Amino acid sequence: MWRRSVATGYMCFGCRSGGPKGFPGFHAMPSCSVPAIPAGKITALQAMGIWRRHFEKRGVTETEHSCNYIIAHLLGAKTVESLERGKLTEFLSREKVEQVWKLCTRRLSRMPVQYVIEEWDFRDLTLKMKPPVFIPRPETEELVDLVLTDLQKKAGTGGDTQHTCLEVGCGSGAISLSLLKSLPQLKAIALDKCQAAVNLTMENALRLGLDDRLQIYHIDVMKDVETLLSLCRPISVLVSNPPYLFSEDMASLEPEVFRFEDHAALDGGKDGLQVIRQILTLSPQILSNHGRVYLEVDPRHPLLIQPWVEAHVEGLHYMETRHDITGRPRFCILQKEKSLGDRELCLGLRN
Repeated sequence: MWRRSVATGYMCFGCRSGGPKGFPGFHAMPSCSVPAIPAGKITALQAMGIWRRHFEKRGVTETEHSCNYIIAHLLGAKTVESLERGKLTEFLSREKVEQVWKLCTRRLSRMPVQYVIEEWDFRDLTLKMKPPVFIPRPETEELVDLVLTDLQKKAGTGGDTQHTCLEVGCGSGAISLSLLKSLPQLKAIALDKCQAAVNLTMENALRLGLDDRLQIYHIDVMKDVETLLSLCRPISVLVSNPPYLFSEDMASLEPEVFRFEDHAALDGGKDGLQVIRQILTLSPQILSNHGRVYLEVDPRHPLLIQPWVEAHVEGLHYMETRHDITGRPRFCILQKEKSLGDRELCLGLRN
């Protein structure tokens, strides 16, 4: 995979740090004056130097990585390290210089690099990215790994290999498409309340040749309950990276996030659990018996979710909490069990 860093694990350019959902504090927006395009010829290396200094002067985060990815993208590579030797010291055409200035000016406005170059890697996929659709974070790659591991174990034990996955809040389609790519037998249903997200997921599915096993719907899980239940036959897996920021944390987001990404994909209400509670309430009606729910949540949530489920959702068992690569409690796994009424009915039929 590309665009990874030993220091941070993943370069998200203003989208990830140690705060809630990985977002650092908000910084005042700088004025966005743009350096003049040099009159003479310049190399890619010289262009990178000009913009690196300008980004630093204007307070843009991840200055070196921002320049590197923009230049590499325009030169047809993933990273500057993968470019042919000498490519960085060749003179750029006038057209390329103008493209550098255009994309770097977007980054200067604090637009995330993922939106600037209009693509990003998620596991083994390269996905198209467009604002305001939520940019997938590294934690979500770990979420996919959890689901894959469990499904592969079921297939390895001779269990039913025909599974259907429901993704609530698909964004760019990262979760569903990554699962489909890894599991040829899998079918998926993806939904999102944002039409731009539905459109982007479809675009990515078509580009990757995975659209034949994916159904995509413009559905709000909070409002379109009847429609959702009518579309979803019993499914094996429900997976979601729902909005889970506490509303009070929204004011502390970086400009890259606050100004460009869909707030509805971030804000989970007063305690960050508004959408999560709805998903869990509906899960017993959607899942097949022993079907599982996999959620990415705020580290403060697992201790809140488990007692709430036990008190309010019959037939859904909280199985375990998993930690992310930084050691934070990040993933909740739940499983549908037969309710007391179902067990009594089965016993009655046996007798």
